[in-house]
Amino acid sequence: MRRMLSAAAVVAVIAGALSVTASAGAAANRSTKTSARAAHTITWGTCSDPNLKGLHAQCGYLSVPLDYSNPSGAHIQLAVSRIRHTSRHYQGILLTNPGGPGGSGLNLNAFLIPVLKQEGFNQAAGDYDWIGFDPRGVGSSKPAITCVPSYFHPKRPNYVPISQWLLNYWRSSSESYANACATKSHLQRQLLHNMTTRDAARDMNSIREALGQKQMTYYGFSYGTYLGQEYSTMFPSHVRRLIMDSNVDPRHVWYKANLEQDLAFNRNENIWFGWLAKYNNVYHLGSTEKAVQHLFYGTEQRLKKHPAGGQVGPDEWVDALLPAGYYEQTWLQLGQVFSDWINHHNAKPLIAAYRSSDAPGNDNGFAVYNAVQCTDVQWPTSWDKWSSDNWKIYSKAPFETWANAWYNAPCLHWPAPASHPTKVNGSGVKSALLIDETLDAATPFEGSEYVRKIFPHSVLLAEPGGTTHADSLFGDLCVDGTIARYLTTGALPSRKPGANWDKTCAPLPRPVPSGATPMRPATPRFAPRQMAHLGLPAVFAR
Repeated sequence: MRRMLSAAAVVAVIAGALSVTASAGAAANRSTKTSARAAHTITWGTCSDPNLKGLHAQCGYLSVPLDYSNPSGAHIQLAVSRIRHTSRHYQGILLTNPGGPGGSGLNLNAFLIPVLKQEGFNQAAGDYDWIGFDPRGVGSSKPAITCVPSYFHPKRPNYVPISQWLLNYWRSSSESYANACATKSHLQRQLLHNMTTRDAARDMNSIREALGQKQMTYYGFSYGTYLGQEYSTMFPSHVRRLIMDSNVDPRHVWYKANLEQDLAFNRNENIWFGWLAKYNNVYHLGSTEKAVQHLFYGTEQRLKKHPAGGQVGPDEWVDALLPAGYYEQTWLQLGQVFSDWINHHNAKPLIAAYRSSDAPGNDNGFAVYNAVQCTDVQWPTSWDKWSSDNWKIYSKAPFETWANAWYNAPCLHWPAPASHPTKVNGSGVKSALLIDETLDAATPFEGSEYVRKIFPHSVLLAEPGGTTHADSLFGDLCVDGTIARYLTTGALPSRKPGANWDKTCAPLPRPVPSGATPMRPATPRFAPRQMAHLGLPAVFAR
């Protein structure tokens, strides 16, 4: 599955990126052999990340067992941050996770708290100790997994295996990548055998114990919802409140989820093409969705022989424009990137868009993504199965099907055994707030509907017609106010038996190019918002 990260955790890419990976900046217990009891301490110090420094956060490391079945064996270090409560109504710790798997969450708290404060929800922000952390193998945690740092450097052969040579190239590259992951340090090789979501959930429980809390509140985005589902199944009595935005469907992890995701992203990119056609007087890419679609795929074909700026071939073209399927807030910038190449043959914005994507230079994120998904569950071991399924999906959804297939193909050769999927059970959780836009592509809405069923004390807040992924606490007062009330008082909207969801909020309005006149009269999909979004999220990530 394409990596899933929260909009709240990401920042403007085209306008200038801010890193979500930070150094813990504090002394760590570097011993890899320590007792299980000694693991439950954190030595706090200052943070090096400027976003955390600005909120006077503390950073440190927590030593946890590499293998929880052998707590006296080797240990690894989790990078943890803490922004202390500021109110007199302390309500405990609140752990956050941005998604992925492979997303750094060390400074996610530094992005969420200012949104609550800016919207006037000071008590919700101040009642908690907000805890950020890099999951095992990620970012500032030690060791950070790495395999082949140059794996996504342009220009790569076509994703779509229309020839035997292309098929052999991508199968061989996927196998080589998986093998490279096992040739690093001995500690990394050990860690690869202990990278499941269940391991990460145990790490969260270790953080809770280290902070001396009987219960915790958890706020997870995207893949972070599956982490929350696992934690809730394993440790339900330790869950005080639970917020999960854009829910993974636990029935489909992870092979089937990818195929469903391919269809959803194809739909959302077509929605974006229709939006570009609506503003053809700005972008000059075609006056109908079909015309823009035809131009997109025609350009993809031409880039095979003549890559833009010598760097953006068909693969990079897809990767650079993929975020339009994630976040409507990227539509303006990516529309201009598309237009600049078509109308002015200007490759610089296109190259910048690809370089700003999550793929090039983020070997750690890709390595952890595979380390988790390839071992959470057993993927099909037959290439014939992969080939048949992906060609069938490609015939209906050509946009990213083969790009996504090769993103996951290291699972065919992963050097660590797969585990068995967890049967998620939320019956022990006393309350939970679920959030999702109904045209979410990274985690299709059916996942949130199913999680609502298996968490009988949850409520689902839906944003009908929205295509943006994991964007709560991003300036929508209907959504954010519901979150703030829940954090402050524990109050949830009423559950509606027989309904698909329990509360409706309109998604943020789709962007409008400055000075643009739509090709046809614009009819608002929903009532206007009280507040515009707070910034541009552009996760150029899988």
